[in-house]
Amino acid sequence: MSPRQFTALKSGLFLLCLVPLANLVYGLIADTLGANPIEVLTRGLGDWTLRFLLITLAVTPLRRLSGLGWLLRLRRLLGLYTFFYALLHFASYVWLDQFFDWAEIGKDIVKRPFITVGFASLLLLLPLAATSTNAMMKRLGGRRWQVLHRAVYAIGIFAVLHFWWMVKKDITEPATYAVVLALLLGMRLYWALRSGPGRHGVGVS
Repeated sequence: MSPRQFTALKSGLFLLCLVPLANLVYGLIADTLGANPIEVLTRGLGDWTLRFLLITLAVTPLRRLSGLGWLLRLRRLLGLYTFFYALLHFASYVWLDQFFDWAEIGKDIVKRPFITVGFASLLLLLPLAATSTNAMMKRLGGRRWQVLHRAVYAIGIFAVLHFWWMVKKDITEPATYAVVLALLLGMRLYWALRSGPGRHGVGVS
């Protein structure tokens, strides 16, 4: 793929990643999100956070299976969109659901397990987003940077648990995400075990 083609692809992907947000905002303005638009908006932003996280985690396996090295150059963009949607999801909860009632928010984080793990996921995403640049990678050193960014595996588990514990009854959708996550992490584990000790067969994300 030529540099010009890759630039066009990346630009197209950047715009495509904004489509879910645009749909949700349009639905909120046009009043098409149903009887509880705030819940639909917050839930939709959370759904897309998890989807972008899984898509980001899928990049390394797809690259290894396809041999298309340029896929790795899209991973940072997808990871940053994961963080972007996670921030919007949290902001929607803080602003539109809790109206900045920090005392109540604190109680929710402590007492409601699905919010606890969701908040933990956001906190773990913060250093990954902050160190996503090439400059930060050089500053930390490749090995330390890679170790830090493997926190994305824990984030994936916490995010699925957040969704699973939130829905309570119909677990079909969170169970589907759990299977996808297990497959993506299982592939990494298989490659790591096959590569043997002292080698780094697991991708960062």
